Amino acid sequence: MSASQPKVGFVSLGCPKALVDSERILTQLRVEGYEIVPSYDAADVVVVNTCGFIDSAVAESLDAIGEALAENGKVIVTGCLGKRPEQIREAHPGVLSISGPQDYASVMSAVHEALPPKHDPFLDLVPDYGLKLTPKHYAYLKISEGCNHRCSFCIIPSMRGDLVSRPVDEVLREAEKLVRGGVRELLVVSQDTSAYGVDLKYAEREWRGKTWQTRMKALCEGLSELGAWTRLHYVYPYPHVDEIIPLMAEGKVLPYLDIPFQHASPRILKLMKRPGAVDKTLERIQRWRAICPELTIRSTFIVGFPGETDQDFEDLLAFIDQAELDRVGAFAYSPVEGAAANALPDPVPEEVKQERLARFMELQAQISAEKLERKVGTVQRCLVDAVDGDLAIARSMADAPEIDGLVQIQDGAAAGLKPGDFCDVRIMGSDEHDLFGLVGDPDDF
Repeated sequence: MSASQPKVGFVSLGCPKALVDSERILTQLRVEGYEIVPSYDAADVVVVNTCGFIDSAVAESLDAIGEALAENGKVIVTGCLGKRPEQIREAHPGVLSISGPQDYASVMSAVHEALPPKHDPFLDLVPDYGLKLTPKHYAYLKISEGCNHRCSFCIIPSMRGDLVSRPVDEVLREAEKLVRGGVRELLVVSQDTSAYGVDLKYAEREWRGKTWQTRMKALCEGLSELGAWTRLHYVYPYPHVDEIIPLMAEGKVLPYLDIPFQHASPRILKLMKRPGAVDKTLERIQRWRAICPELTIRSTFIVGFPGETDQDFEDLLAFIDQAELDRVGAFAYSPVEGAAANALPDPVPEEVKQERLARFMELQAQISAEKLERKVGTVQRCLVDAVDGDLAIARSMADAPEIDGLVQIQDGAAAGLKPGDFCDVRIMGSDEHDLFGLVGDPDDF
């Protein structure tokens, strides 16, 4: 690479949807001949892709912008917090440009102004699937932008707009390129995966000589033809999700659903303006498991939402106890600037929120430990993420990267395992988060 090549530093914050935005910007930068560098000192300009969903994410984004300004001096800001430019300018008036999420054109224009490109088509080669920020063997596949719901605690629609689905053939072609480039696991992400295609009236498109609807089930069937793991995130429990469970039982899609239930009290869910037939949730979970016993359900919950009574919280604990969800995250409610929930009466005192959060997580830790213990003695199909000393660090079908547990393969290095390898692991032990196992004969270990 020529020493005169313009150099861009990049900081990516936030959720997997934001990470996909970062990958698209990085790909365009690379196509135009920019070198992506890993340090502030080496960069001619720095792009910071921000998050702005909750207060802690806003603080992290503002800190990252400040650090980039202090270390480099030339900073371009994009992402969700970019929808609040006055907040960024107040804290950091020296930034060169501010744009919102998915506004790739504005980011590129700002980079061009600060650092004109010097493209050399003989040197600047980019894979046809673009540049990725994940390891080579897995990738996030974003199928839509925005959301049509107006949950009272959420400001995502004000940042990313209403639902805009990508045509199914476009998504399938991208997935095909990723798998051809070495991806073994596709993680489907959006704000509302279950609503995929509703804005396009489930328009039909051609791919591989067949007609496919821009619809969740058809997308899953198409992805199943690629031979990679397909993992579904951000799934609302609409009735048509039932159609996906048989695909999981048949091995076409990973038996894994990431469903943000958020609460179990009908009264609180109404205050949250959450969609779905919440009164029948337990029944549906039981029906899903009857069809696909291996189904893993991950979810997130909010405790201490405005108006949450002791009884509402007890209803939530009872749901968790009965549902036996496999993976659960929770956080205490905190006001988000611009959210409708801020106007709700009867806020829960902070000490009560924290006490409820601790009780919730203690119960879920017990459930998780018990469910993982049941897997001891079974054989689990796993995907290796890394090799660390003697261990191979892998994930089972029940584990999404970075948010779920791990499978520590004790003889992974001796077995010659490498990142991206699939292997069958006999589970020898567990704790409340992870599994421990061997690929070789336990009697030889």
